[in-house]
Amino acid sequence: MHFKNDYNSKLVSAQKAAAQIKSNNRVVVALGGGETPAILEALAQRHEELEGVTIDQMLPLTDYSYFRPGMEESIKHNSWFLSGFSRPLINEGRGDFTPNYFHESPGLYQDLIDVDVLLATVSPMDKHGYFSFGISVDYTKPVSQEANLIILEVNKNMPRSLGDSFIHISEVDFLIENDRKLPELPPTPPDEVQMEIGKNVSKLIEDGSTLQLGIGGIPDAVTKALGGKKNLGIHSEMLSEGMVDLVEKGIVTNKKKSLHPGKIIGSFALGSRVLYDFIDDNPLVEMHPVSYTNDPHIISKNKNMVSINSAIEIDLLGQCASESIGTRQFSGTGGQTDFVRGAVKAENGKSIITLASTADSGKYSTIVPTLKRGAVVTTSKNDVDYVVTEYGIAHLRGKTARERAEALINIAHPDFREKLRVEAPYL
Repeated sequence: MHFKNDYNSKLVSAQKAAAQIKSNNRVVVALGGGETPAILEALAQRHEELEGVTIDQMLPLTDYSYFRPGMEESIKHNSWFLSGFSRPLINEGRGDFTPNYFHESPGLYQDLIDVDVLLATVSPMDKHGYFSFGISVDYTKPVSQEANLIILEVNKNMPRSLGDSFIHISEVDFLIENDRKLPELPPTPPDEVQMEIGKNVSKLIEDGSTLQLGIGGIPDAVTKALGGKKNLGIHSEMLSEGMVDLVEKGIVTNKKKSLHPGKIIGSFALGSRVLYDFIDDNPLVEMHPVSYTNDPHIISKNKNMVSINSAIEIDLLGQCASESIGTRQFSGTGGQTDFVRGAVKAENGKSIITLASTADSGKYSTIVPTLKRGAVVTTSKNDVDYVVTEYGIAHLRGKTARERAEALINIAHPDFREKLRVEAPYL
């Protein structure tokens, strides 16, 4: 029971924990639901005595005080993947962002970026002295092995995920306790367009396939369209609530997986309490660092691997802009490129990029002759495989520029097809 003594000796208030962060420190905060709101708010209260603090994070799910205009001189947010809360900071120049492939993010911290402090929320300590990083293992676990100082928020609501997800009390410098409700992203009912896209995607998924699904309405629609499929598996950076439904219906069994048979493999999770309870202490689910789950070489070991991701805009050569709208940064590369490349290298693998055929209530075609000025290409023309809209499927891999243009125009909204043919650079 000496672990309990260690625990008590490291337990402090949020204010004392935040006081450990000094001017010019580089602080890494766990992704999404693993973030530490009590410590970050206590840190924001100290902004007048600080300067040059940089906070690195992917997908913040809280509107923190240090996001306010004017706070950036003392505490500056550096995004590795934007959310709705951090987007204004980046596009207004009050924050910064680091371009990255998700699977390489741990290596960048290991080789190029010195980390002064790691902040993360964890599940309660077990009898052996271990905490679990729960729904945010991703870059958080690897950074815990690099940071000079580790401060944890212990939360009874954080599920105890299994896999390579643990940190021992002996590795921790300070703890606070905060049993706040974890951030949730419950699934919303897909609209009619998304359901049609989901149906088209399901045509490409064979029984026994292993799936990676991204975030949003289209992936949710895909899960709803998979009724009747058999023995699917999951190997994904993100675990979502739709996957729970597939398990409960017997559609996802993981029995046919060539890598980690019988297991769902993930790196982080975002959903409602239903998902978090499903993950909690569940031997079916293993969480691993993103340097493993998203390594294209590891992904390619899954036979019949199917990656499913979304784009904002795609040009007639197949270049996919998935993270910016022109020069306006919207999200980040995330794991899209990792899984696109891993899936197409897998035996009988497929990579699928999905998008609705129009944007802004039908005013604009998302399939365009050329991308908007300044648009960031997330999936290149050389990596793209299948593209799916509500109007059908275009298989681009191995096709000429002319063949690609024709295939994409055929799945564009009918109102824009003639204009696309007139303006197409390759026809």
